Amino acid sequence: MNKITQYLLYISVVATPLIFSSSFSNFYDIPKIAVLAFSVSAALLFFALRTLLSGRLKLSVSNFDVPIIILALSYLVSAIIKTPNKMEAFLFPGTTTVILAGTFLFFILGWSGISKKAVAACLFVSATLAGAVSLLAISGILAKIPQLPAFVKDASFSPIGGLLPQAIFLGLVLPLGIALLFSERQPTKKLFYGVSLAVVALSLALSVYNLLPGKPLSPALSGFDTSWAVSTETLKQSPLLGIGPGNYLTAFNRFRPISYNATNLWAVRFTSARDFVLTLVSEVGLLGLAAFILLVWQVVLTLKRELPGLKINLETLDSGIAFSLALAVISLFVFPANIALIVATYVVLFLAAKSHEVSLNLLAAGESASSRLPAAVVTLPFIAGILAFGYFGGRVVAAEVTFKNALDALNKNDGKLTYDTMRQAIVLNPYVDRYHSSYAQVNLALARSLAQKKDITDADRTTVAQLIQQAIREGKATVTLNPQRSGSWELLARTYQSVMSFAQGADNFTIQSFDQAVALDPINPNLRIALGGVYYALGKYDDAVKVFELAVLSKPDLANAHYNLAAAYREKGEIDKAIAQINAVLSLVSKDSKDYEVAKAELDNLEKKRPAAETSEGENLTPPAEAEKPVIKPPLTLPEEATPPASNP
Repeated sequence: MNKITQYLLYISVVATPLIFSSSFSNFYDIPKIAVLAFSVSAALLFFALRTLLSGRLKLSVSNFDVPIIILALSYLVSAIIKTPNKMEAFLFPGTTTVILAGTFLFFILGWSGISKKAVAACLFVSATLAGAVSLLAISGILAKIPQLPAFVKDASFSPIGGLLPQAIFLGLVLPLGIALLFSERQPTKKLFYGVSLAVVALSLALSVYNLLPGKPLSPALSGFDTSWAVSTETLKQSPLLGIGPGNYLTAFNRFRPISYNATNLWAVRFTSARDFVLTLVSEVGLLGLAAFILLVWQVVLTLKRELPGLKINLETLDSGIAFSLALAVISLFVFPANIALIVATYVVLFLAAKSHEVSLNLLAAGESASSRLPAAVVTLPFIAGILAFGYFGGRVVAAEVTFKNALDALNKNDGKLTYDTMRQAIVLNPYVDRYHSSYAQVNLALARSLAQKKDITDADRTTVAQLIQQAIREGKATVTLNPQRSGSWELLARTYQSVMSFAQGADNFTIQSFDQAVALDPINPNLRIALGGVYYALGKYDDAVKVFELAVLSKPDLANAHYNLAAAYREKGEIDKAIAQINAVLSLVSKDSKDYEVAKAELDNLEKKRPAAETSEGENLTPPAEAEKPVIKPPLTLPEEATPPASNP
């Protein structure tokens, strides 16, 4: 059983950074989380069984144990108390699951008696394979294999999940590979390490080159000032436990400074801060930060002991471990975290830990079966917990695969299969807001398709009403699962907006939901443009003007905000103000663009005090739309349960 435990740990270390699968909606993170969680759980299960059968609990205690335990507990407690949608904490992005699995990986590596050199070699093999696959992608060899998915054939493909995560992972493991090469005495292994080191170094160099500023694949990262502002504002709201793991997007929407709208990335919504530390502060607060600082302090003490005066001894593995550990900590302070980086950090912490073994006798006196009772009391609840995790975790993974099948059916325009498969995903796991939001949109699409029939029957009318009510229920379910997320309220608002033309009361529900979305994302100009568009469609031009003016104030260089404001002024009869806004549009768009022609035509019409001509579809400048004429007569009446949920600012 100990051998099985060790092989499962080898699989965790090698496979987690490498695994990817097109069976999931996210090709990289979800399969990595699944492999890490299930392989570590299986290793823990066999360790518990070995303890039960032997009657002895063998543990190792190290200098990193206390801060690692406190850090794991901070994520777990914050996820339970603060994260509204627990599936975001435990499934995708799954931050808490990765931290907890990494913690258990650190401890079970120590408890299993596994060779540190073997673990270091496994981590280096993982980096070598990642580098080799990346080189094959760059060379175009993968693109010539027709059986591979389209995303694998891309020249920038990396099994790690991107060039930046790959560069961080390879750079972290490189010192370990150098130490393995120089400390190895067997010629065959030495040759293997030499070739592997060349592969890792070449792949690292190409990754860094492609990440340089100005290159097409250069990453777009949140600015440090924006991340700092989000973190500090989050601490003001929830200092001890933060906003909750996996919930950084909510904090970003609420607390990013208005100066962010002046950057080129103003439309991007980041799910993590500029680096891991600021993400940690935002998501798990001061408790997590204190644990991380304590861990860093222990790392500094270890480095001072292993590298006195920065003297490097290439004949031992310890120098390579120390440098990899230093690079891991530096990476967490500089870059956003990813699964490969977190797993590698926990593995290197195990390699660098100074530990001693503690053995506990769990056998009572005597030779009877009852003598194993203490061992059973200790291990059986643990075993039951692992088995329960396996069952529920299996349902979660099955739901993700089913959801991906639904998306594939949608891409094939198979409406019925999409509807049925997405419903099945929700039955398997009803706690994922992504499922409900997608299901709401599918119901709406089917309803609109049916409502546009020329000769609609009473049965069709009933079906349309049912589909609309189902769409609204799913939209409300999305809000219920994540009431602090602006995107959830925006989805519900657009659901109501889609049925305004044939459902009484939907207009008021649309405005209520958009108001809440704006409250949770206050500097988003596009949300205000959408809300203003609803007022415009209803003929409430005074309200539309007020909302469009706020959109202009939040981002003065957004041409579409000025264009919509001009349209509202025009309908109010304030032609001079409308002309001023159109002139602003002309100053913001390129003179050789179609948008410039649209705005110029609008200006000419305004100056002649004539109604604006309709613009061609597909332009960036989109005027607020008139209210749609009822598709179904008489209009449907929404039931009382269709009312939006109570807002929770």
